[in-house]
Parts: sequence; C-alpha cells; structure tokens
Amino acid sequence: MRFLPTALAGAYVIEQERHSDERGWFARTWCRREFAEQGLESEFVQCSASFTERRGTVRGLHYQAPPFAEAKLVRCARGGLLDVAVDLRPGSATLGRWIGVELTPENGRMLYLPRGFAHGFMTLADATEVAYQMTQFYSPEHARGVRWSDPFVEVRWPAPVEIISPRDRDYPDLTPAQLEELRGL
Repeated sequence: MRFLPTALAGAYVIEQERHSDERGWFARTWCRREFAEQGLESEFVQCSASFTERRGTVRGLHYQAPPFAEAKLVRCARGGLLDVAVDLRPGSATLGRWIGVELTPENGRMLYLPRGFAHGFMTLADATEVAYQMTQFYSPEHARGVRWSDPFVEVRWPAPVEIISPRDRDYPDLTPAQLEELRGL
C-alpha cells in the first residue's frame, strides 16, 4: 500500500498495490503493521457497508463524539463516490477545511480519516457500495453531524444534491459547542 498525505494533517489517501495476472488482480486493503508504521490507528473494531441506489445522493457529514470518536478507513466496492473529510479538531491548523477524494473500484483508492473528522460522500454512479472500517463501536448517543451545506465548511459537491436523508439535511450549522466537545483528540 502507498500512503499519500493529504492537505489535512492525519488524513491519507491510500492506494492499493495491485498484483495482476491472467486471473485479474490481488491487493491488500489493510495491514496492521503498515498502518502502525505510518503512525495510524490500526485496531479496527467494526466494519460496515452502505449501498446507495442513485447517483447524486449525499450521506453525511457524520462523526462520533468522545469517548466514541473514531478513525475510519473508507473504500468503494462498486460504483463511485466523492468521499469528503472535514477537519473538526479544535486547535488544528486546518479546522473547518475539507478534502474530497474520488473513490472507485477501478482506482483502488481508500481514504483514512483520523478521530475528529466528519465524513460524508456523494455518489457519482448508480448502485454504489461503500465499505467502512472503524476504530470504535457505533454509539447512537454519540452520533453527531454537520449539515452538508454548512456555510463554515462550504463543501463544493460535484453535482446538485438529488437525495439526502431528513436527518442529514436538517443538521444545524456547526457550533462552537460541537467543536469544544472534540477538544483533546
């Protein structure tokens, strides 16, 4: 795997090193030793998947508050998406900034987000499946979100938002209290 730092400290694009032959290809998508060598959290406790029927759908921007703040590793198993990471770490030089990375099965890229980041995506293709690995168990009481159109963050989605859940659509603007809750990560 190749670990490519992004403009947001602690977030990485990870490229698979594919080994091909007449059958197709083989690649690792995670290795505890390689993640640890990069200084990344390497103890994933939960894996999840999502399937989104239509392109132009936005999911997120989600995160969990401490003590259930989580690092995530995200990859696209089918379809395509613009994966978005937003730095919410108080005191970070990139607080409120975001990056977007196109993930597809063809490009084999993954996005690693450390604790203190919100995560969301827009599907770029119909029938998109996303695989997630998380370093913390899901806790509904600690689930939080940032509105997809928050004026502080200003994510520039690549297309009009066609579908979004009421919960994601109605998150309030980011507040100082939300950021304070993440202090010390």
